[in-house]
Amino acid sequence: MEQELISVVMPVYNEEDLVTRALESLQNQTWKNLEIIVVDDHSTDNTAAIVKKIAAQDSRVHYYLNPKGVSKRKNWRGYDINAGWSARAYGFSIAKAQWVTTQDSDDASLLNRIEVQYMLAKKYNATFVAVGWMDLNEQTLGKKLDVERIFNDVGEEHVIITPKEISAIAKKEKGVLMVEPFHQFIPFPFKWFPYTRKLFYRSSDGPPGADNCMFFSREVIDRGINFRTRNKRTWGTPSGRGSGRDFFFRTAYELGNSWSFRLPLYLWNVKLKNKDYVGYDKYLV
Repeated sequence: MEQELISVVMPVYNEEDLVTRALESLQNQTWKNLEIIVVDDHSTDNTAAIVKKIAAQDSRVHYYLNPKGVSKRKNWRGYDINAGWSARAYGFSIAKAQWVTTQDSDDASLLNRIEVQYMLAKKYNATFVAVGWMDLNEQTLGKKLDVERIFNDVGEEHVIITPKEISAIAKKEKGVLMVEPFHQFIPFPFKWFPYTRKLFYRSSDGPPGADNCMFFSREVIDRGINFRTRNKRTWGTPSGRGSGRDFFFRTAYELGNSWSFRLPLYLWNVKLKNKDYVGYDKYLV
């Protein structure tokens, strides 16, 4: 079967030690027809040189400097409020494929992550497909997930989180004063203030799936859904972050065709285990 082109957008900022690992996990995907768009958020280390060298060796990898310029990365409390949102938004604007996915530059993916998401999108006629994560370590890096075996052991129907369920979560998480576009004119400090916070942010719980490896149709971008600045995020977080959370829930809320699958296909660079997937190491091949 001829593989359809898929665009991968990866924002990067000062990741000279980790970006090669992240890119290799994409270059080695079972889905080979990829356009890998690396958008540099004006790194000050050797990140740009490393990515350009990889791009010179692999025509699928493309380096771009974020044309939006250097953006404020941290607020007065020390939180990274940028977290690559503008780099992702720019990457989406230049992506050529009908299907787009994301990955962070300090993380990695299991080698069949993109293929599985594509196949599930086609099977369920989905506009958006999310999956789960497991921790990135020497035992998980460079492996594939035996999805067919998981379906046989667990039951495919028990792996699925339906559009109806996800839309209901998005509706529940939407603050009562997060009314578009009026809330965008309310200063963020007022939204953050402890006595008014619950009117805007009902919780900071993550969406039902990893928001750093979302896979979606170009229809999402064509409908004007993108990563947004801090004060425009309807589903952001009180910390000032939550750009991926906002994109995830906004897509589900507005389009109603988002699917999530309890399959830990993304490798998150964190020092903790995902309690939802204890024992899933046996499905790595």
